[in-house]
Amino acid sequence: MWILAIIFFQCILNVFSEDLRSSLYFVNASVQEVVFASTTGTSVPCPAVGVPPASLRWYLATGEEIYDVPGIRHVHPNGTLQIFHFNPSSFSNLIHDNTYYCTAENPSGKIRSQDVHIKAVLREPYTVRVEDQKAMRGNVAVFKCIIPASVEAYITVVSWEKDTVSINVQTPRFLITSTGALYILDVQNEDGLYNYRCMTRHRYTGETRQSNSARLFLSDPTNSAPAILDGFERREVMTSHRVELPCKASGHPAPKYRWLKDNRPLEPDSRFRQSVTGLLIERAQPSDTGSYVCEVWNSYGNAEVVGRLQVKEPLKAVVSPRKVKGSVGSQVSLSCSVSGSEEYELSWYRNGEIIYPGNSVRMTGNNRENLVMAGMAKSDGGAYQCFARNGKMSAQDFVQVILEDGTPKIISSFSEKVFGTNEFVSLFCTVKGTPEPRVTWTLDDEPVIRDSRHRIGHYTNQEGHVVSHLNISQTTGPDGGVYRCICNNSAGAVSYQARINVRGPASIRPMKNLTAIAGRDMYIHCRVIGYPYYSIKWHKDANLLPYNHRQRAFENNGTLKLYDVQKDVDEGEYTCSVLVSPSLSTSQSVHVSVKVPPTIHPFEFPRFSIGQRVFIPCVVMSGDQPVFITWQKDGQPIPASLSVTIDNIDFTSSLRISNLSLLHNGNYTCIARNQAAIVEHQSQLIVRVPPKFVVQPKDQDGIYGKAVILNCSAEGYPVPTIVWKYSKGAGVPQFQPIALNSGFRIQVLVNGSLLIKHVLEEDSGYYLCKVSNDVGADVSKSMYLNVKIPAMITSYPNTTLATQGSEKRMSCTAHGEKPIMVRWEKEERIINPESSHRYVVTVKEVADEVISTLQIRPTVREDSGFFSCHAINSYGEDRGIIQLTVQEPPDPPEVEIREVKDRTIALRWTMGFDGNSPITGFDIECKNKSGSWEMAQRTKDVSPQLNQATIIDLHPSSTYSIRMFAKNHIGKSEASNELTITTDEAAPDGPPQDVQLEAFSSQSIRVSWRAPKKHLQNGAIRGYQVGYREFSTGGNYQFNVISMETTGDNDHSESVTLDNLKKFTQYGVVVQASNSAGTGPSSQEVISTTLEDVPSRPPENVQATAASPEIISLSWLTPPKDALNGILLGFRVIYWANLPDGELGEIRNVTTSKPSLELDGLEKYTNYSIQVLTFTRAGDGVRSEQIFTRTKEDVPGPPAGVKAAAASNSMVFVSWLPPLKLNGIIRKYTVFCSNPHPTVSSEFEAAPDVFFYRIPNLSRNRQYSIWVVAVTAAGRGNASDIITVKPQTEAPAQILTFNGTVTTPWMRDIVLPCKAVGDPAPTVKWLKETNGSPAPAVIDSRRIVQGNGSLVIRTVKAEDSGNYTCVASNSFGPDKIILNLQVQVPPDQPRLTVTKTTTTSITLSWIPGDNGGSSIRGYILQYSEDNSEKWGNFAISPSERSYRLENLKCGTWYKFTLTAQNAVGPGRISEIIEAKTHGKEPQYSKEQELFTSINATRVRLNLIGWNNGGCPITSFTLEYRSVESPTWTTAQRTSLTKSYILYDLAEATWYELQMKVFNSAGSAEKRVKFSTLSYDGSTIAPLVKAPTVSVDSTSSNEGLKMVTIISCVLVGIVLVFVLLLVLRRRRREQRLKRLRDAKSLAEMLMSKNTRPADTINKQQQTLRMHIDIPRAQLLIEERDTMETVDDRSTVLLTDNDFGETQKQKSSTVTHTVHYQSLSQATGPLVDVSDARPGTNPTARRTAKAGPAARNRYASQWTLNRPHPPVSAHTLSTDWRLPTPRVAGSVDKESDSYSVSPSQDTGGELVHLPPYLRMDFLLNRGISCSGTGGRGGAGGEGAMGQACLEPQKSRSLKRPSRMAPPTPTEAPQASSRASSRDPVAQWQPGSAATLPHREGSELAQAAKLSSSQESLLDSRGHLKQTNNPYAKSYTLV
Repeated sequence: MWILAIIFFQCILNVFSEDLRSSLYFVNASVQEVVFASTTGTSVPCPAVGVPPASLRWYLATGEEIYDVPGIRHVHPNGTLQIFHFNPSSFSNLIHDNTYYCTAENPSGKIRSQDVHIKAVLREPYTVRVEDQKAMRGNVAVFKCIIPASVEAYITVVSWEKDTVSINVQTPRFLITSTGALYILDVQNEDGLYNYRCMTRHRYTGETRQSNSARLFLSDPTNSAPAILDGFERREVMTSHRVELPCKASGHPAPKYRWLKDNRPLEPDSRFRQSVTGLLIERAQPSDTGSYVCEVWNSYGNAEVVGRLQVKEPLKAVVSPRKVKGSVGSQVSLSCSVSGSEEYELSWYRNGEIIYPGNSVRMTGNNRENLVMAGMAKSDGGAYQCFARNGKMSAQDFVQVILEDGTPKIISSFSEKVFGTNEFVSLFCTVKGTPEPRVTWTLDDEPVIRDSRHRIGHYTNQEGHVVSHLNISQTTGPDGGVYRCICNNSAGAVSYQARINVRGPASIRPMKNLTAIAGRDMYIHCRVIGYPYYSIKWHKDANLLPYNHRQRAFENNGTLKLYDVQKDVDEGEYTCSVLVSPSLSTSQSVHVSVKVPPTIHPFEFPRFSIGQRVFIPCVVMSGDQPVFITWQKDGQPIPASLSVTIDNIDFTSSLRISNLSLLHNGNYTCIARNQAAIVEHQSQLIVRVPPKFVVQPKDQDGIYGKAVILNCSAEGYPVPTIVWKYSKGAGVPQFQPIALNSGFRIQVLVNGSLLIKHVLEEDSGYYLCKVSNDVGADVSKSMYLNVKIPAMITSYPNTTLATQGSEKRMSCTAHGEKPIMVRWEKEERIINPESSHRYVVTVKEVADEVISTLQIRPTVREDSGFFSCHAINSYGEDRGIIQLTVQEPPDPPEVEIREVKDRTIALRWTMGFDGNSPITGFDIECKNKSGSWEMAQRTKDVSPQLNQATIIDLHPSSTYSIRMFAKNHIGKSEASNELTITTDEAAPDGPPQDVQLEAFSSQSIRVSWRAPKKHLQNGAIRGYQVGYREFSTGGNYQFNVISMETTGDNDHSESVTLDNLKKFTQYGVVVQASNSAGTGPSSQEVISTTLEDVPSRPPENVQATAASPEIISLSWLTPPKDALNGILLGFRVIYWANLPDGELGEIRNVTTSKPSLELDGLEKYTNYSIQVLTFTRAGDGVRSEQIFTRTKEDVPGPPAGVKAAAASNSMVFVSWLPPLKLNGIIRKYTVFCSNPHPTVSSEFEAAPDVFFYRIPNLSRNRQYSIWVVAVTAAGRGNASDIITVKPQTEAPAQILTFNGTVTTPWMRDIVLPCKAVGDPAPTVKWLKETNGSPAPAVIDSRRIVQGNGSLVIRTVKAEDSGNYTCVASNSFGPDKIILNLQVQVPPDQPRLTVTKTTTTSITLSWIPGDNGGSSIRGYILQYSEDNSEKWGNFAISPSERSYRLENLKCGTWYKFTLTAQNAVGPGRISEIIEAKTHGKEPQYSKEQELFTSINATRVRLNLIGWNNGGCPITSFTLEYRSVESPTWTTAQRTSLTKSYILYDLAEATWYELQMKVFNSAGSAEKRVKFSTLSYDGSTIAPLVKAPTVSVDSTSSNEGLKMVTIISCVLVGIVLVFVLLLVLRRRRREQRLKRLRDAKSLAEMLMSKNTRPADTINKQQQTLRMHIDIPRAQLLIEERDTMETVDDRSTVLLTDNDFGETQKQKSSTVTHTVHYQSLSQATGPLVDVSDARPGTNPTARRTAKAGPAARNRYASQWTLNRPHPPVSAHTLSTDWRLPTPRVAGSVDKESDSYSVSPSQDTGGELVHLPPYLRMDFLLNRGISCSGTGGRGGAGGEGAMGQACLEPQKSRSLKRPSRMAPPTPTEAPQASSRASSRDPVAQWQPGSAATLPHREGSELAQAAKLSSSQESLLDSRGHLKQTNNPYAKSYTLV
């Protein structure tokens, strides 16, 4: 395992070895500024490190390496820069306020850190202040801590205090912002009682300051424009930080705020949030930079805060590429990208040194962000840094540039090969190097010439290597030879060669003669072309080479090498021989010439001194002639100015100097040149000069802490060395070497002078400058450095204390060069003892120090502050700051009353000046007003942290005097202001007496009691609180409490009734007495039980099972005990049969005491409805839901009747009636026929729905017995009566139909059967009983007799009821039957009354009206709150006669209507009755005093006097204002309390107070005026309206006259209006009288219902208007021409009757038609038949029930009226007054009518959707003529039709108090227009005639279905269906 780990680690090292070998990096490059206090010092580590460890150095920003200053600045070996703490006098900008950087250097390079600004902060005096603020109550207040600008950057607000107690920022109303401001939200009165001050801390010195105390002055809210309290002008924040932009304003009403950015609303951003203080921005982004505007406004003005936010990003620099590897000579490009700012300066550094542009260095880009360096040298590698600077911010990044050896290296190449002629040859060389190498090709040392056969190319592969290739096509013999690729770049060159052989005859390339240099090596090449060959040999002088050691022949390639060529031996002709074949050779010769280079004899210059003479020869010992010799000095020709003589003779040259000087120093070179070579020899001439001073050192002064240069410079050659030595002090010099080192405080400059960068006191002494250069004697000179010390304060107290009135001394010790002057200042004001006798300054010298003492006598409070002593001499100045605090006894606190109670007084005080000594406690003294202070009760040493206290154990209604003292360590304050207070009354100490209970009802108990004992009342008893709860042994229930006022007579008993209690429940009751101070103890709990009531819940889980055909078994569960409301006496079962014909059987009930019962004696196979209820002694409870159970099936009873009649001589017809007791489902009928009886001769079966049977094949004149039996699933029933019949030929007429009663709902088609047989066939005719005698039935379009003898009546009406006789006869005899037709109609309206009311319930009872011939199926009760348009409804069982509505509002009027339903449908709605629940509006008791106490600024209100009127109070509003102010101040909007105090009132001022109290019954208002007392407690003068005496009195009198005139006019208008109302009432009574006359006339005309045909035809030309008045329907006709009509049958209806006076010229009348529905959507119909003058049918009482006449739907009457041209009328339920009604007005009379369809015998009957109330406009001026050629009103097509138009908007709306109840059922009826009558085409939305309808359609339209959906939508409008009426009518 370890082996694997080692291998893995070794692999890692191999991969990263290049990077790990040497690296540099930064560890903390973010530190850019270091601020510290001068008293603490600081240490700054160098943020750079390296591997291997780097050398760390610190520099100033100027590039100067810093030095150690003992005790002030030091660089530790680990690179940490330490600045020591120092005195202010030692402050130096160079050290303590400067910019530094450090460098790190190791073999990988050198990097420098970012600039670090180091700044020291000195201690200096400052104070912080808080200013008083003003605010309106309920508004906001802002306190700011004002800090001097000089120290604002270093000071932080740490807390705020309120009367020495730190404010808890967790308190919702107090908030401290990020800038240190204090926000007080929702300012209260108590906020103005405190002193506020802020606490600050110096961020670096740690000093704390406490501001002065400020107060908050409050005022009442007044309407005012916003005023800015807190804002900003500029904010700077770093990105990703949180920033708060304050914006707060005061104003009334409360201002609203909106923020804009760059004049546009803020975009939605989750980072932006409006807080209480302003705009809060989380995670600020650079895009948030911009101008922000905070707009503030209210209804009285606006203001704004404008500021700029600058979001700064930290500068960031990134150099790319991150890794740079190059080679020597290559080009390197670096790029630096900078983010965080668009404005910056950019610099490039290499190994810590700045890079400047040059020949090989280019910088491009707007900010020189691109660095391009060409021709990199080895020394150019290392660390490259990019620095970006913007102000004090800087950023840097660096990369290491590694330069490698870029000399070309051949990676792969070609090899020697043999090719044939005309072959293709490709040679390549792959080479790497940096920069990219260049490749050339040679053949036998001659460049390859590009042509059509020789092509050269190159490319760079993926590894970056250069691949060069030479392609040869169609090779020939000369293409053979040695090929060489030569690769070179700026770093070097390399080559490779190999031979390529091309087959062909061998030969030798021509060779040129060569020249060799003697002494060097030489190569001679024999270039052979062609292949193959056998050998290559060299000969010289016929000798085969080699023949000595200096010769070497390479046989394989034909090269001859000569070593160390000798002219005599090697010069000559050389021959190369090539053996082409064994018998054939070829050769070629070359001549070699040898040249000999010159050789110089070496020479050297001896040691010379200045002024001597010099001769130096240069001799060429050997070499070919001619030889040329020249001289150079320092690489240049020797200048003539040096007077140097050169003599050249043959092969020698000499150099002569006659007088040496320093100018002759240098390197001299002798150069010899011939044809062979150039050689040279060099020697240095040194002229030595002894040292001498140029500037000699001399004594000088140095100032402590400053720099000094000790001058010393010398000259000589060689350049002399200067060494400094030092001897400390002024004694005998003992010189020692000075340790000099770069980077330390002392260093030697280039000229030899000694630099001391920071002079210290110990630097004083002798300095020796010694000069030497080993030429002559050394020279030296000493000097004395006298260090001058600037004045410095070395000792002083930072802070000191003094007691007021005592003497105080403060001393400062100064050090430095004398003389020293010491000056004293008090907060920048110079203290002059001569002008101020309290100050005395003394000075004394002790050794080398000066001590100055300031004496203050005596000290006063104003001496507290900052004193400074200044020491001054000729070399500098220093100061010491002393904070003097003068302590004294504190000022007394300001005491005020916080709260006064009956036995306690709560005090609040504001601490005054603490005497500059912490408050140690407070003393409180309290005494009776009449007593002395010596007898006062004292409370000592109250905690100084408190600002309030409560004095306890006082007596109610007693007067006390109170004062306070404050204490500190110095002493005790004077007495505070004295307060005189009277305690409040106390709550009673005793309970009420003789509490008694009496149960009044099931939900109420009467409580009575007497007042508490007199001595326990503690004041006047103002009221009582009665608490009640359900009594339980555990006492878990809490008391419900009601309050009441007292009657004022304490000797008599009080009482109250508790309502809305639980029924039959035990209650415990206690009573408490209360006065203005509160409520006393409660009485002993008294127990009572409410009376019994009916159960409130039905039995549960009622189940029924049919046990037999006559028995049903029932079971149920008893209701819970809490729902019984009493003692259970038993159960009552109510049940009735639901008969097959839809009628209801007799409603029965039976009682039992057990939860089960068997109902017996029931009808067989009958569906029963069953309900169960419980009952107590109070009566029956709630019934259960109906359940339906059918008894079991049994055999049926006998058929109810049987008839048989002979139809011929062999056939008999038999008919029968179903059994009266079906007892099941009839499966079939069996007809028995016997002859003789009882022998059954034949048996026939008939279907269950067939009641006739034809028996054929009988014998003529034989008597047969016939009977019929019904069969159910249980079997055959009893046989019917047996009848006999004889078939015969001449059979008299007989009717098989039975006499009986036919019942049908109205508006349907009914068939009255009359089946007759006989031989011959009989004829049938029908009679109808009229006035007691039968008369032929009228046969018309509605009544027809079918061929089978049946009478069909279409759309049966109530008037069709009666006895119908069918008579059948033939020649052998007649027969007849009588059928009684009963038409069922909707039930009559019930009579509704109110029987009982409570605060939350109303009980209703009713008497049913006529059931319309069908059993009542149930009731719909509708109710609505008064003045509400929303109606609720309840479905009620048909057996109920009363109903109680629970959970109603207290003291509220309600409206009720009731509708009965039978099988036909709902009947007419009952009259609206109204009832009010118990309770009334609140009221204030006259016995209660509203004001319990009044002083100058406060009023206590007694609110117990408000009585709720029996209904709980829902809201309470209390407002007040000064009588001179128009603005009300809302004091309370919450629940009603016992009392309330108005604070901060103006003294001696009249006020107006208004209170509004609301409950469900209404509201009450109380307005009073009161005045506050003056300051001394006296009352002020009453309000007197004094006359104003001014120059404007005339105008005032004129104004008074104008007011009088206007008042008289208004009174006259009111009188006229009243008169009009009286006249209108009389006119309405007259109209009602005419309507009653019309009714009487209609009844008289009933006898004329049968009209002759000519009258009918005449009426068909008459336009009709139908008015449905309950109990009477009127048809008012208008004729086209005036006719004489009997006055008795004429009713004159004028335009006034319809409420309109506008006349129109048209005489055409358009009908208004309404369907017969009585369940209206606009409210109940009014029974006008019972209206009497002066009565209101809709008044809040039970109206008289009308007669229960079944004929209310029976007939139609016709009244005639004149035909003047009149205007259009609207006749609807909203037909009221010609002027709009005022909401909430009460109807005195009802003018409501409904319109119903015509029911005359004309047969044209209009059917609208049933059970909808629709109103139409009665128009005059629109022709009723139909289309398709139909005529006008007189035309035949208009007969009996009406023109309809939707109701126009001018119809008057119904008042809100008569809101309609909601229809409970609105089944649809189909309506199809006949396609046969073109007149019947309906035109939606326009006036048109109603469509013609067939009788069958009318019957279908009259059918009602409860399953059909309502035609109303949720808004009460007709649904858009295919019903044409729904599209055209307006629903009201």
